[in-house]
Amino acid sequence: MILEMKVPSPGESITEVEIAQWLVSDGDYVEKDQAIAEVDSDKATLELPAEVSGNITLKAEEGDAVAVGQVVCLIDTEGSPIEVQSTSSDIKDNTRVIENSVTPEVTSNYASGTPSPAAKKIIAEKEVDLDSVIGTGRNGRITKEDAVKAVPSMGSAPEGSKRGEERKKLSMLRRKVAERLVAVKNETAMLTTFNEADMAPIFALRKKYKESFAEKYEISLGFMSFFTKAVVRALQMYPDVNSMIDGDYKVSYDYCDISVAVSGPKGLMVPVVRGAQNLSFREIEQEIKRLAIRAREGQITVDDMTGGTFTISNGGVFGSMLSTPIINPPQSAILGMHNIIERPIAIDGKVEIRPMMYLALSYDHRIIDGKESVGFLVAIKEALESPEEFLMNNNVKKALEL
Repeated sequence: MILEMKVPSPGESITEVEIAQWLVSDGDYVEKDQAIAEVDSDKATLELPAEVSGNITLKAEEGDAVAVGQVVCLIDTEGSPIEVQSTSSDIKDNTRVIENSVTPEVTSNYASGTPSPAAKKIIAEKEVDLDSVIGTGRNGRITKEDAVKAVPSMGSAPEGSKRGEERKKLSMLRRKVAERLVAVKNETAMLTTFNEADMAPIFALRKKYKESFAEKYEISLGFMSFFTKAVVRALQMYPDVNSMIDGDYKVSYDYCDISVAVSGPKGLMVPVVRGAQNLSFREIEQEIKRLAIRAREGQITVDDMTGGTFTISNGGVFGSMLSTPIINPPQSAILGMHNIIERPIAIDGKVEIRPMMYLALSYDHRIIDGKESVGFLVAIKEALESPEEFLMNNNVKKALEL
């Protein structure tokens, strides 16, 4: 029996995926539920498992864009594991050598390396060295496509040195991210406001309670739970920041689904902590840990990253001192956290060394006014510098469930 394996729908509104990588070869025997390919959608990279056991015949190439529901491979359920004979590949290789050694008959009058009129115009606009362009047309003719793909010269290599380059197609996910980020810059009135927070009070709380917290719940008491709590409080104080534009309408939310930027093997992922306004410190830490593990192991799903009313980006873990984060559309704002550095600051007329963090809020000025953006960031600073009062209702043990 031959089973046709079709591309399943990775999520609502996704109609096309790209074959990022086949994890098996044509003719291989595969087991049921074995991962046979990685496919990219515009939201995530997912594994495609074999639906049955048998010998596989691939019907799509790596890099192909395929529609949801399209057949990408066949599996012969009556097949069994076989050993590939080396002689067949040797014959195939020898055939290829013979074929490549045959010189095709030249019928064109164009000299090798001569560009077509369209190619000549593109080469001139890109200021590409004509001698560096390899023509793929008949008799070495440089086509328009050759000119489009040509890369401007990077100059002559130093004598005796070798310099290489690699041309690799961006994944569908990376292309979609790039498209969305450019759209944000072009379609929003994005501004960034800055502030700083003295992290000493949170340092003191973590030092005092982190061991008992970790012992009881087997998770660390990190900074993200404090930041998430501070963001939820500020969003409730300034609801415009928890809103989005939909055409001529402003859509506001009475809940806080917080997108948290985490690093994964395929790049930046932004899974969502849902209903953060109802979560305790423990529940926030547990959920962020769960999502981070799924991202690192490549198990994040489209549903994990769908939605979100506000984003927190923690560039500080990579050593970033200050940045202007880009809004995660269709949201209206994003908070950037940065590295914590001991700096001298004035406290009651005296200079003291404190662990300070710069905060950055990028926001869409079409929907959020300067007053709201500044007030929002001040509310974040206020909560971080007085967490017992503003985030724990002056009862630390109860807030940490200790």
